[in-house]
Amino acid sequence: MSAPSIPNLNTLRSGRGGSRGRIRGRGGHDPSSSHKDKERIVQGTDNDASVSRLSAVGLGYLEDPFARALTPQMADTRRLPIINRGTYVRTTTIDQLVARFLGLTPDSDTTWRSRKKQIISLGAGSDTRVFRLMSMRPTTDIIYHELDFAVNNVAKIKAIRGTPLLQRVLGRPEEVSLSEAGDELHTPNYHIHAVDLRTLAHEGDGNATMAHKLKEFVDSSLPTLLLSECCLVYLSPNEASGVVRYFTHTLFPANEKSEALALILYEPIRPDDAFGRTMVANLATRGIQLQTLHKYASLGAQRRRLREQGFDGGQAAADVDFLWEQWVAEEEKERVAALEMLDEMEEWKLLAQHYCVAWGWREGSTRFSGWRELEQQQVED
Repeated sequence: MSAPSIPNLNTLRSGRGGSRGRIRGRGGHDPSSSHKDKERIVQGTDNDASVSRLSAVGLGYLEDPFARALTPQMADTRRLPIINRGTYVRTTTIDQLVARFLGLTPDSDTTWRSRKKQIISLGAGSDTRVFRLMSMRPTTDIIYHELDFAVNNVAKIKAIRGTPLLQRVLGRPEEVSLSEAGDELHTPNYHIHAVDLRTLAHEGDGNATMAHKLKEFVDSSLPTLLLSECCLVYLSPNEASGVVRYFTHTLFPANEKSEALALILYEPIRPDDAFGRTMVANLATRGIQLQTLHKYASLGAQRRRLREQGFDGGQAAADVDFLWEQWVAEEEKERVAALEMLDEMEEWKLLAQHYCVAWGWREGSTRFSGWRELEQQQVED
């Protein structure tokens, strides 16, 4: 699972989308929909995300030399200007938060900067962040894990094996190992795990195989950042909480020796106004069910969620509209605005107000304060 593209506003206005799915309305569940059908739907959202990323890269919004290699071959990869701008804001915001966590910014604490760290990406799909990070700094400084459905992993690993550019980032070929099914990849610093996240949420119900397997690879002694870009939103509220609890309680239990643990979420919000209802209905026609959307429907609810799930060091959330206005420098805004004409300013603001980035952290024995000042750079509901 990976972040779907921001919905096409022309489709949202008409209330018509792609082929009709089996899931309707406000999170109803159709028991006749098979597990494979659901995986196929989520695979489609990952394809949407990679095409949107490639569109933004091709037009100059973003720099990402790895985007083409991990995007399905399609005749038309250009997205609408509001989609491209949304992809730009989401990517650059999360990049900034990740850079601060890793200690890559000029004002980073020296002690914190020198620490080896770990990133665990939930539902990573075709995401390129691991390749961008590992191509710009020594790979020994980061251990990067990606967790996703086996079908998504197979496609990504096939692309990696067929692309010299990606292979070079991974390092020496003799250090790369693959599972027999081709759905897992392991190097000293990069791991792709075939995981249905719901098994982590239910590990206490006898589904402990994958949970124990992850413990073999994940280093619980390192400061760790969890990433979820439109991933947990596909699970039920109990399952989504259970996944987070697996990390906060099982893999990284809080004690006097524990290291910092942080979480970044990118999710849709505000489903109950006119635009939000249309957005939900449009996604439902594609069979896309956003199960946690109504529980965490506001910025305040996202912050409470982080606090209640153990990230008590600090919590913050801001919608994409606020992030564009407040986090992007004026000079950069001018550069982005010059890339293509954006006439639909009202539509852009509506769309951007219905997606958010939320971030929270738990302090560790080595203090992490890199996000502290960002608590004030958010918007209230």
